[in-house]
Amino acid sequence: MLTDFWTPIKLSIEISLVAGTMAIIFGILIGKFMAKRRFRGKIILETVMLLPLVLPPTVVGFLLIMIFGRNSIVGQGIEWFFGQPIMFTWWAAVLASAIVAFPLMYQTVKTGFEGVDEDIENAARVDGASEWKIFFYISIPMAFKAIIAGGILCYTRALGEFGATLMFAGNLPGKTQTTPLAIYTAIDGGNMQLAWLWVGVMILISFVMLLSVHTIQK
Repeated sequence: MLTDFWTPIKLSIEISLVAGTMAIIFGILIGKFMAKRRFRGKIILETVMLLPLVLPPTVVGFLLIMIFGRNSIVGQGIEWFFGQPIMFTWWAAVLASAIVAFPLMYQTVKTGFEGVDEDIENAARVDGASEWKIFFYISIPMAFKAIIAGGILCYTRALGEFGATLMFAGNLPGKTQTTPLAIYTAIDGGNMQLAWLWVGVMILISFVMLLSVHTIQK
């Protein structure tokens, strides 16, 4: 019983850590690229990247199935390369969580990079610093609070992902059944005591993470 209780929590933490890290890496790189650039179609591109934040999770799950499912070119390529489809696997849960968490990271970190003093970056260029050195030694340190805040929000969102995970990764105990899915299953089965325990754990973790964001931003 104790193992059954902790397994979804452990799985949620593992998936959110990997998914959040993926979203953080891409969020930082793309956020830095988009922060101070102006080009035709930028608004459209940004809108597409932010869509997972506002779309119903079922729509995100449906699109993931269409893009990465066994009948798609991408899905067939993954199955050929890895020897199995990605749907209904641990990595499917990671991918779904990363995609829904990415917009939070991107928007937060892009705002942080927009606040970096351009004169300091230009001065470093004049002194011969490469773009990578400017990125690592000037841009990231000056946008560090935004990066940390975005990262925590990113992990929190990945931890709570439900709809897209259910559709794309399934609800497989010990494999893809994260805590939100376990809560749904417990309620559906009438086990309210177990559901309340999981709900309490999720509230506690989310509260601590959100409190950390407010503390960092002060």
